[in-house]
Amino acid sequence: MPKREPDPEPLHEEQPEPVLAPAGERLRIAREAKGLSLEDVAAQTRIPRRHLENIEKADWDSLPAPTYTIGFAKSYASAVDLDRNDIGDQLREEMGGQRFASTSTDVFEPADPRRTMPRGLVIGAILAVIVLVAVMSWLNKRSLEEPDTVDNSVVAQGSSPTAAPSAPAAPAQAPSAQGPVVLTAVAPVWLQVSQKGGATLFSGTLQPNQTYTVPTTATAPVLKTGKPEAVKVTVGTTVAPPVGRPATTVSNVSLLAADLMKAPAAQAPATAPAAGRASPRTASPAPGPAPSETPEAVPTTNEAE
Repeated sequence: MPKREPDPEPLHEEQPEPVLAPAGERLRIAREAKGLSLEDVAAQTRIPRRHLENIEKADWDSLPAPTYTIGFAKSYASAVDLDRNDIGDQLREEMGGQRFASTSTDVFEPADPRRTMPRGLVIGAILAVIVLVAVMSWLNKRSLEEPDTVDNSVVAQGSSPTAAPSAPAAPAQAPSAQGPVVLTAVAPVWLQVSQKGGATLFSGTLQPNQTYTVPTTATAPVLKTGKPEAVKVTVGTTVAPPVGRPATTVSNVSLLAADLMKAPAAQAPATAPAAGRASPRTASPAPGPAPSETPEAVPTTNEAE
């Protein structure tokens, strides 16, 4: 019986590797498997629908820069439960491979760059703000300088004999002082600074030589204290007149520079007696009485008392 030759071993044919579908096709299939539309993915990822559609079609010319496109694709992959890094690597190879090898794998995923504010609009807004600030500063400076012009005209009129009776020069010189309003304690004093009819800016006791500067942003600051004589008010480098009679409570005293430099009407009676007491001593020789009459004025005052 002839010897049977063994059957030849079957050759193992190499199975071809499965061809991987393009990244856009994989994204589309995954989206349809989840029952999502392009509008649903666009609303979830905040990526414009046109970009999602162009990624599925591999229409690279209609997409933004590769970095943005890869970021969009990664977000798309996360929305349809695919590996975002796998999709990003595949898309990078499809778009050119080695050109983007130096970029980081984890790229920033921005929103649609077309939705950002135009640079020209931002620059225009900044310039508008600068112009507005400059105009406001100019108007503020002009409002502070206008009283000086009025004062000069009043002083010029007061120099002529005919205009002297009708031009009170002393109050007109007040607005010339400019600068911050500073309250300095001459002695321990409690005071309160607030917006007129509004919020309190400061309330407390100042010790001697302690100061409080009225905020320049205050529109109508007013002062309240029970010891006006213990408060020295300065406007810039100019000392303002007293804000009230000694040992009296004053309130709603305007702390605006223009108002402080005007002599308050309420102080006229307080200053008049002081001038009256000084006149008998300093002016007694002028009327002609003998110096001996000055001591006699003291007993006469005592008798009246």
